[in-house]
Amino acid sequence: MALSWQQVVSMATELPEVTESTWWRSPALKVGGKGFARLRTEAEGGLALRCELEEKAALLASGDPAFYTTPHYDGHPYILIDLDRIASEQLREMLDAARWLAAPAKPRGRRESTR
Repeated sequence: MALSWQQVVSMATELPEVTESTWWRSPALKVGGKGFARLRTEAEGGLALRCELEEKAALLASGDPAFYTTPHYDGHPYILIDLDRIASEQLREMLDAARWLAAPAKPRGRRESTR
């Protein structure tokens, strides 16, 4: 089932201090003022989501059609996600990890204390 931007926002804003905002003139998610996800308005569409470079390489190597990249994102810690092809639970986990990577120290501490 395809996920909408509003469903992505709903999942992400369940996490501490995540807000819906804009980034590069497109809808985005931020934590502590730092962006970690944005809905791409470019021709390829998709969701640009922060991740570790190693995870990006593994996701691309997996052959899963939900994950892709463009030359613009080469060398950058962002994976592109086709919202028509990703399972909601997988995206929920990836949003949590992306938020963690982008979060300043204070929101990071909150994640540890809530586990």
